[in-house]
Amino acid sequence: MTTFVLAPDSFKESMSAQQACDAMQRTILKLIPDANVIAVPMADGGEGTVDALLSACHGQKVPIALTGPLPNQRVTTYFGLIDGGKTAVIEMAKANGIHLVDMAKRNPLLTSTYGTGEMIQAALDFGVSKIIIGLGGSVTNDGGAGMAQALGAQFLDENGLEIAVCGGYLDQINSLDLTQLDSRLAQTEIIIASDVINPLCGDHGASHIFGPQKGATQEMVRQLDQNLSHYADVVEATLDCALRDIAGAGAAGGLGFGLMAFAGASMRSGVELVIEQSQLKEKIAQADYVLTGEGKIDHQTKFGKTPFGVAQVAKKFNKPVIAFAGLVGEGITEFYDLGFTQIVGINPPDCKLEDALKNAETYLEKSCTDLINSICKRSEPTPLKIDRF
Repeated sequence: MTTFVLAPDSFKESMSAQQACDAMQRTILKLIPDANVIAVPMADGGEGTVDALLSACHGQKVPIALTGPLPNQRVTTYFGLIDGGKTAVIEMAKANGIHLVDMAKRNPLLTSTYGTGEMIQAALDFGVSKIIIGLGGSVTNDGGAGMAQALGAQFLDENGLEIAVCGGYLDQINSLDLTQLDSRLAQTEIIIASDVINPLCGDHGASHIFGPQKGATQEMVRQLDQNLSHYADVVEATLDCALRDIAGAGAAGGLGFGLMAFAGASMRSGVELVIEQSQLKEKIAQADYVLTGEGKIDHQTKFGKTPFGVAQVAKKFNKPVIAFAGLVGEGITEFYDLGFTQIVGINPPDCKLEDALKNAETYLEKSCTDLINSICKRSEPTPLKIDRF
C-alpha cells in the first residue's frame, strides 16, 4: 500500500488548505483506490492557522463579534480552543485582516488592531493558560497599540487625554497608563506564530516593507515609520525594554512588537509550530510520498513558508516531496538541493488570474492526476525525476 501525506498551505484567494487536501485526496483515491492518504492541512501563522490547528488537534470553534480594522466596523468571526480548552488559537487577520477592507478603502493611517485585543480578551475569559496568535495577513500598522488599548492600556496625549490609537495617531502619544492592563496577560503564555523576521522600523521595517500593500503611499510610509518609531520610544522608555529590533517585531504592522511589549509574548516560526502541533514528523516518517504547496512558490518560500518547512521535515526521512503552486517564481533552483523533488505549476500556460483563482481546484486535480499517473507506472515508490523550471 502506498502512503501519501498531504501537507499544503492555502492557495490564497482560491483554496483553503483543507480544500487543497480534498482535491489531492480525490485524485489519489480515484487512481489508487487502496492508497493510504494522510491529510494534514498546514499554515505558517497566516491565513488558515486556526483551521489547521483545529483540524490537527480536534479543537472547537468559538464564534465572536468584534471590532474590524476600520473605526465603527464590526466583524463576526471565530477563534479556536485546543488541548481540552487550555489553549486558544487566534488569527489576527480574522479580526483585522486585509481581506476585510476593500482595496479602495485600505488606509493604514486609520486601521487598528483593537479587534485582535478583543479576541485575546475573549480567550482569557475562557480561562486558557496559553494563547497562540498567528500574525499573517494584516491591514494594520499601529504597532499593536489598538490591541493593547482593548486590553486596558491607555495611550495619553500631552494633555493627559486618551487617544483612540491607529497608525496615523501614534505620534500623538506622550505617555502610557498601564494600571488597567488586563492582569491575566501576566499569567498566560502567549506565543506569536509568524513567518516574518522584519524589525519594527526602518527600511526593512513594517511600514516600508508591508505598508504599500495595505494602501500606503510613499508619503504615508514615511509618516507611518516615524509614528512607529515615536511610539516605540515611549513604550520602551516606559517598560524599560528594547524590542523594536527583534526579528518579527514588525510582523502584522508591528503587532509583534506590541504583543512582546504588553503581553510578554515569545516569537515562534509559524510553520514549525504547526508542524509540531500536527505531529507532521511522525506522519511523514511513514509516507512514501509527501505532497505540499501554496499559491506561489519563489525565492521567498525558504523564509518560513509552509512548503519549505514541510520539505525540511521530509528531507530528514529521505522522502520525495512534490510541491504544487499556482505560480512558480524565480530563485527556486536551489530548492532541489534542499528537500524538494518536484515543483509543479498547476495553471495552464497564459492562464489569467481570474481563471486561475476560479478554477484552482480543477487545475490542482489535473496536475495531481499527472503526478499519480507517473507514480502508477512504477512498480514501487522511488524518488521522482527532478523537474527544473
